Amino acid sequence: MSTLPFSAAQSNSVSCSTFVSGFNYRASHSNLFLVRTPRFFNRLARRNLSVKNIASDRRQELKDPSVNGEETPEPDSASIAASIQYHAEFTPLFSPEHFDLPKAFVATAESVRDSLIINWNATYKYYEKMNVKQAYYLSMEYLQGRALLNAIGNLELSGAYADALRKLGHELENVAGHEPDAALGNGGLGRLASCFLDSLATLNYPAWGYGLRYKYGLFKQLITKDGQEEVAENWLEMGNPWEIVRNDVSYSVKFYGEVISKPDGSKEWIGGENITAVAYDVPIPGYKTKTTINLRLWSTKVAPNEFDLRAYNDGDHAKACAALKNAEKICYILYPGDESIEGKILRLKQQYTLCSASLQDIIAHFEKRSGKPVNWEKFPEKVAVQMNDTHPTLCIPELIRILIDLKGLSWKESWDITQRTVAYTNHTVLPEALEKWSLDLLQELLPRHVEIIRMIDEELIRTIIAEYGTENLDLLQHKLKQMRILDNIELPDSVLELLVKPEESSAVDSIEEVEVSDEETEPTDEEQSEEQETKAKDVVTFEPDPNLPQTVRMANLCVVGGSAVNGVAEIHSEIVKNEVFNEFYKARMLLRIKMWPEKFQNKTNGVTPRRWIRFCNPVLSEIITKWTGTDDWVLNTEKLSTLAKFSDNEDLQSEWREAKRINKIKVADFIKEKTGYIVNPDAMFDVQVKRMHEYKRQLLNIMGIVYRYKKMKEMSPEERKARYVPRVCIFGGKAFATYVQAKRIVKFITDVGTTVNHDADIGDLLKVVFVPDYNVSAAEVLIPGSELSQHISTAGMEASGTSNIKFAMNGCILIGTLDGANVEIRQEVGEDNFFLFGAEAHEIAGLRKERAEGKFIPDPRFEEVKAFVRNGVFGHYNYEELMGSLEGNEGYGRADYFLVGKDFPSYVECQEKVDEAYKDQKRWTKMSILNTAGSYKFSSDRTIREYARDIWRIQPVLLP
Repeated sequence: MSTLPFSAAQSNSVSCSTFVSGFNYRASHSNLFLVRTPRFFNRLARRNLSVKNIASDRRQELKDPSVNGEETPEPDSASIAASIQYHAEFTPLFSPEHFDLPKAFVATAESVRDSLIINWNATYKYYEKMNVKQAYYLSMEYLQGRALLNAIGNLELSGAYADALRKLGHELENVAGHEPDAALGNGGLGRLASCFLDSLATLNYPAWGYGLRYKYGLFKQLITKDGQEEVAENWLEMGNPWEIVRNDVSYSVKFYGEVISKPDGSKEWIGGENITAVAYDVPIPGYKTKTTINLRLWSTKVAPNEFDLRAYNDGDHAKACAALKNAEKICYILYPGDESIEGKILRLKQQYTLCSASLQDIIAHFEKRSGKPVNWEKFPEKVAVQMNDTHPTLCIPELIRILIDLKGLSWKESWDITQRTVAYTNHTVLPEALEKWSLDLLQELLPRHVEIIRMIDEELIRTIIAEYGTENLDLLQHKLKQMRILDNIELPDSVLELLVKPEESSAVDSIEEVEVSDEETEPTDEEQSEEQETKAKDVVTFEPDPNLPQTVRMANLCVVGGSAVNGVAEIHSEIVKNEVFNEFYKARMLLRIKMWPEKFQNKTNGVTPRRWIRFCNPVLSEIITKWTGTDDWVLNTEKLSTLAKFSDNEDLQSEWREAKRINKIKVADFIKEKTGYIVNPDAMFDVQVKRMHEYKRQLLNIMGIVYRYKKMKEMSPEERKARYVPRVCIFGGKAFATYVQAKRIVKFITDVGTTVNHDADIGDLLKVVFVPDYNVSAAEVLIPGSELSQHISTAGMEASGTSNIKFAMNGCILIGTLDGANVEIRQEVGEDNFFLFGAEAHEIAGLRKERAEGKFIPDPRFEEVKAFVRNGVFGHYNYEELMGSLEGNEGYGRADYFLVGKDFPSYVECQEKVDEAYKDQKRWTKMSILNTAGSYKFSSDRTIREYARDIWRIQPVLLP
């Protein structure tokens, strides 16, 4: 068997009319046949098929979209059905007997991929021809979701594929539902990356994504009587029809070993453990454009000569396979547990594999396009590398290593090129997410990179000293402590020399002073002050503390090594400048950048309106198109604002409510399928779906529900009905496998649900549902049917959030704090259309200080809820640890660090306002319409345009 290269110019065409697998088969010249074998051609001959090689014709098509003077026709349902049938027989992953849903999905996806490959090849051939500047997006996560409906939607073939599958006995929705979600991400970080790729392709920006191909993803979440349980994801079990393995694209990645100095002064990293990173490409189509960009995922293996055949034959199979397993496990799991040293090593290997393989690939592209000799000074003019959070930080020393050790550039040249090429997106203010790596671990695994990081750190130290001087050692010590990349690590000898001052007096001088006067005199106040200042200077030490770990601060390395640092919401970017990296922001002349503050930018997150309204909410999309007068809003979301002027229109409101109810019925069916619970679609659907974390405060939500439930139980049926509107409270999200407190919260939510949902007195007035294994596909069902969405993190803790944007786009009203993108969403949708509660970001430090001083007095309602839980109402599980974390004034795991108790009274009072608003459905519907109208600003298209203009300096490139 020979496999054709993935080039449209080398495809084969089959023109035929016959029966294949019981179907009338007719293939057009646009089909790409990727496999040719003698058996294949013999079979075609037996069936009297006419086979013609039209490579030259296809080459002409790439140059000119017309063939023989005519435009290439759009695929119709008949040719699409033929293409699906072809793949069902000739690219089989399943037995031939039945055309059931799994087989139908794969064949359909293969059919769509044919069109994507044609556009993909045309896109990158044109980029190479034009030698355009290209952005490269490095991310440890890509939360893509299902690809089929998105791909055919972007290709504008949804109707044709629906008709084709109907002719073949299937419904498109059922076929698409059989696709597993790609297990390449977990939360907003990965979903943002996927939205960005969609926008980059749609807006015709030359770009490329890089990630890792995780075999088992994060984990599949099961909800049992014990709470959350984790099992390995099986998303690749039946193959992935979207990916294209590129066995011809692989790079060596090294760990361990040693660094040797050569006679000419250069360095070489030798020995150690070698693995191979192999490329898997996933085409990413733009909407209403031929541009199709690439997501390149790396998988890891070793060369065959690393397999110890002698050990295998001797029966020592573990030894024989050790190198293979060490390489393969790098890409097994997203975020392996890092409680153990083995887990830390594995995480670091993952991060370096992504950086090293991607940069080698980027440099190979640059060299290919540049020709010889390569002008490395042009590298930043052709390449922009964006680090999505701190996970890809090692691309900074890796780029320097390649330029110095392999390309022969000087330190000065390499450092300058790196600073002009790389940029950093910060996604968090949480200390645990601002990565720090043990220096010893890095030294062992990546010895050459530690040398380079020390060089960067020394360069930074010298710049800080040049900026602040050595007169005030206290100030200098503070600046170095805050800004250095190496934390609690001795200063370089060359720097210490700058800090040593010659003594101003000698022992002889002291003796002479004693002889002048034998009377002791009391020092003056001024002399005492000078003496105290001298003593203070004397105690300033730059020695490391032996009781503290020695670490490398990756976020500081990103700030120092990159051209730009951006936050992802206005409030977050201000915190980044004024708190997280304040010392860098205040500096003025660091690292040869004349105005350091310009390095810090804001890029408020956005989401793609294609996936998050157009495709996941078609019934609402039709209404939007009708009332805005165009479907152009899918590309130009500012047209959504047109809806605001119709928000009081009764006809629009009626259509809007009907659309929401249709989506709520889908949610009710989904909940029954996933949990067995039956919920009333006429109740308010109140949703909080996101990563399980204490700062996101799912605990505040469920405690508010417990308070509601307790009050209901204390009322008569008539009082309950008059006071409360019916609610279905829906949760979803994964707690990290080793995050004990988050898993306790999951258990608590499910226990409350078990009690409340079986309480006959309460009935449909309150339901609590935890949706297991929350992912993109679940979000595409839940978000369109939601009416109230909770974004209630402790103010100042959430960088941005993207689910809040998706909910608002779909006409869901938010309840939340002034945190992340909530601030800007509230500004755009209007204060009256957002339910606000809680402390603000600038108050948080003072409130924690108040708590530490024992001055906090909890609200009686909060104490009431805790006592109710402790009484065992929700089962026999011991919730003392969970409730105890909300008590006390200080200590790890106590003192209510995320201020659940402080915000609880404000939260329950705000929920009462929600009930009142929902009773007035005309008012509520108007609020819903205004949320969609006001969400126009939060398209990822807008975000990408800002990145392209302000950071990457790239322009759209239209294919001819």
